[in-house]
Amino acid sequence: MRISGGQLKGRKVAPQKIFLKKDSDRRLRPTSSKVREAIFDILRNCIDGDAFLDLYAGTGAVGLEALSRGTSAVYFIEDDRIRSKTIGDFIKKAGIGDRAYVYREKAQDFLKRASRSGISFDIIFADPPYASDETERILPLIATHDVLRKGGCLIVEHSSRVTVPGDFESLVFIKNYRYGDTMLTLYRKES
Repeated sequence: MRISGGQLKGRKVAPQKIFLKKDSDRRLRPTSSKVREAIFDILRNCIDGDAFLDLYAGTGAVGLEALSRGTSAVYFIEDDRIRSKTIGDFIKKAGIGDRAYVYREKAQDFLKRASRSGISFDIIFADPPYASDETERILPLIATHDVLRKGGCLIVEHSSRVTVPGDFESLVFIKNYRYGDTMLTLYRKES
């Protein structure tokens, strides 16, 4: 898996071993390069200089792609020890530690803590495990806490067989984008 655009284009993101886990709940399903390209096509007019949150970071490929394409800062949230360490190692090796922050914790815990601390983002990308109820858990936190700035974008990656809510409190549904079994749902926070 390689970064497809920007200053880090072509750099290999993560070793194959982090994709493999013995228990099927923790098996990693990385965002494909086709879908990553689509994400940044969708965000092309609002990515430069923005603060980006990569929830359920996995390999970190989406957040690293955001850094490569010019975001001012990316926060990677990944509760798996090996995966979060792998992201941190890449960041050190690439020399981008001044713009990248890795937190080993659950997405919900980070969102609550960020809200209490006044940390907010222009773009949030959430890619929870497809077979979980994590989307239903984080949408209320993002909608009601001030972690997504007014006018900011939320992109949720999920299975195309799953329907996520349309408008959700302060989150206004914009559009669904389908790529095979993957769906991207775009929201914007009311300004």
